[in-house]
Amino acid sequence: MLRKNFQIILLFLMVASLLAACAPAASTSPAPAAAETQSVVIVQPTATVVSATEAAPQPTSVPTGSIQITGAGATFPFPLYSKWFYDYAFVDPSVKFNYQSIGSGGGIKQITAKTVDFGASDAILTDEQYAAAPGIQMIPTVAGAVSIVVNLKGADDKPLTTPIKFPYTVLADIYLGKITKWNDPVLTDANPDVQLPDKDIIVVHRSDGSGTTFIFTDYLSKISPEWKEKVGNATSVKWPVGLGGKGNEGVYGTVAQNEGAIGYVELAYAIQNKAVLNLLQNKAGEFVEPSIESTQSAMADFGTEMGDKLALSIVDAPGKTSYPIAGYTYLLIYMDQQDCVKGQKLVEFIKWALGPDGDASAKELLYVSLPDAVKQQVMAKLAQVTCQGKPLSSGQ
Repeated sequence: MLRKNFQIILLFLMVASLLAACAPAASTSPAPAAAETQSVVIVQPTATVVSATEAAPQPTSVPTGSIQITGAGATFPFPLYSKWFYDYAFVDPSVKFNYQSIGSGGGIKQITAKTVDFGASDAILTDEQYAAAPGIQMIPTVAGAVSIVVNLKGADDKPLTTPIKFPYTVLADIYLGKITKWNDPVLTDANPDVQLPDKDIIVVHRSDGSGTTFIFTDYLSKISPEWKEKVGNATSVKWPVGLGGKGNEGVYGTVAQNEGAIGYVELAYAIQNKAVLNLLQNKAGEFVEPSIESTQSAMADFGTEMGDKLALSIVDAPGKTSYPIAGYTYLLIYMDQQDCVKGQKLVEFIKWALGPDGDASAKELLYVSLPDAVKQQVMAKLAQVTCQGKPLSSGQ
């Protein structure tokens, strides 16, 4: 109760200070250029876009820890990691986490260079990345879904609020530039109750190295041999068509300001922005909405045996109730730590995050907790972490 009252008082003082300050000057940024393959007018993305961290209640004070643990990487789990790090400061006040949400590609680079204590990635490491970082280990934390968002008015010129059904291979054909109109017969046949307009499709994708892109292109590679051959699966690819946006905010902002646009963002971000949750046809032929339940179904389809790398793709799941664009997200740590104090604290934090308190926060923010069988594999791996070649005390 004292902490809550303190936070309220501190928040009041912060607001009063802001009101006393001068209003910031408006700023503008150049509009993204349209791809040559699309004859459309691109509107500068100036609309207010709510990030998942802004929409969630924000802490007003954080205990100051004497042990500083730094990390960098994936934006996909950033809302959850932010809450975990804040909450854990009250579990162990000696620790303070500093996490930079720079994308999975950046996180992999920084942990490989050992400029951070841990990395974070939605992408499964390649053989080359493992070779560049001997002793690195992927630690799954939660799973989540990637949502398809659109900005579209129907043929009656009214905003569409009915979810659009995307048949099995349609997203690959849209991102390949083969389907260019919203009233393409493949789309209209699947959506007889939706008045899809005769309008160009504006493709929007991530411009930065992104684990969300890894999951999305993993899915496209599974459903389309042509995509797999021509573009492939990675955190960053050479997109055949479309406009790039940095992070979820860049993608969603560009979609929100351009009628006819389509993009992909993590589910929590789509829901916080009150986006329509569109339906994807899965491998079983069913049209499924992204949700905690449909993500859990996808996880179950692929089982709980993660292998020594503790990494598993769960896109294009075969179950009738499974959402097809889902994935695990991972922390990246070295199995032999060099700072014994930080190493011990990091392992203790991960164990806490995978416990009841961490699971509750995951559910609140629309992420899916690990199955118990996967948690057991993670705990067994954490028990093998060493420091300078010697057993690392986990504080148990």
